[in-house]
Amino acid sequence: MGVSKIQNKNCSVLNADTFDKRRFNEIYEMSQGLQKISDEGELPTFEPLLGDIWASLYKMKPKMTEEDVPEDLQVNKSLMEKIMTDDSFENYRSFTRLDDLSSAIGTVKFGEKTNQWLAEQKERDEELQKKMQEIQAMQRQLQKQEQQDGAGNGDEQLNTDLTQAMADLNGQLEQTLQSNSHSFSTAMAQAMQETKQVKDGLKSLLGGTGAGSGDAELKKVPLRDQISLAEKIASDKKMKEIAEWAGRFKQVARKKQKTKYNEAMERSGVTIGNDIERLLPMELGLYTHPTTKNDFLHRFVEDQTMMYEQKGQEVLGKGPIILCLDQSGSMRNLDTQSKGFTLALMSIARRKRRDFCLILFSTRTQVFKYEKGKIKSSDMVDLAQTFLSGGTDFALPLSKSLSIINESRFKQADVVFVTDGEDRLRDSFLEDFNKKKKEKAFNVLSIIIGSSTNTVEQFSDKVVMVKDFVDKGSHAAFKI
Repeated sequence: MGVSKIQNKNCSVLNADTFDKRRFNEIYEMSQGLQKISDEGELPTFEPLLGDIWASLYKMKPKMTEEDVPEDLQVNKSLMEKIMTDDSFENYRSFTRLDDLSSAIGTVKFGEKTNQWLAEQKERDEELQKKMQEIQAMQRQLQKQEQQDGAGNGDEQLNTDLTQAMADLNGQLEQTLQSNSHSFSTAMAQAMQETKQVKDGLKSLLGGTGAGSGDAELKKVPLRDQISLAEKIASDKKMKEIAEWAGRFKQVARKKQKTKYNEAMERSGVTIGNDIERLLPMELGLYTHPTTKNDFLHRFVEDQTMMYEQKGQEVLGKGPIILCLDQSGSMRNLDTQSKGFTLALMSIARRKRRDFCLILFSTRTQVFKYEKGKIKSSDMVDLAQTFLSGGTDFALPLSKSLSIINESRFKQADVVFVTDGEDRLRDSFLEDFNKKKKEKAFNVLSIIIGSSTNTVEQFSDKVVMVKDFVDKGSHAAFKI
């Protein structure tokens, strides 16, 4: 890495204990973002600085250490004092405190902004630039000697000179922090805003169609995968856009599913249980009244509260949801929209425990299967990076759909066919497809983006023409 060894054992300027240091090392090992910013750090003490930033964001009650801080860590102390005395810092901590993911993302963002700020100040201040270049030169020389000696200690005099140079740098940096206080505070505010955006993007990707499901779904994902996906959102513009579209479409899907659910409930009877979404209004009234609340809670815990019986459109044992998504060259401009749309549809499958199959097609196909609608974070990255391009062939995805349905344990299925193109299908193919559609009792909803509907009408149960995925017509898919 690009940092020199710190000779003292206590590499923190905060009240970080053994647990804090061990936990940060675990987070550091999981995070390519932290490792990258540490390597690129303008200071040889940047890795322990990142550890202190993390502790300040994560710990319940972080504070500056009461012990004497070694000279080579005085720069870190000045920077941490500036961060922690900022008027907005406690507001930041309400978002990151005791939150592994938020504090990890925040550490990367605070580290990036701190490093950028240091680089900008170096460019503006010739003396500061000279001192930092001198430190970096000594650092490289020390690392070279350590590699040659193999002992890991390097030249003792060079270590001493580096420590003194760091102490001198701190004096200059304190003046810079004082004279450019506003720019540093602005940079930290931007870091926190970006942290929140990344966390929101991650919840949009992983969350379902239920209200507030993002946090619940996050907890099911290993922290290493959470961090990896969060860093992908932070660094990849396309991934960020897909996350935004996914969140937007899942909100629509939630409303569509709720409407469908309510329609089903109107035709249902009453049973007992503890499904909150199906509780009778009378039971909810008992919960809100102080004198009946305890009785309600007692019955709720024992599955004895009255709720609507789930019948009507909520049919158990339905087969897979199959999305045939056109990825011919003309669909490229709608790629991030289509991926967000896909994830929203997949979240419905996950909630209903239905298998989900994505068939990307152009003049070839690529098939992704997700059991019970569950998708791993690595699969999301693969999906984001996949685009087939080429022409359009309807027969390929329709044939694949039949194969998937034949593999399913259940006859019923929903096929959503999305295209912005037109194609001709042989009469014999259409006849065979429609015959099997009737035998297997599945439905085809076709969403046509600004193109002719002539061909799709020959194999679809319903056809909707739209301008793009934002068009309300495409939302019909969310009622399957």
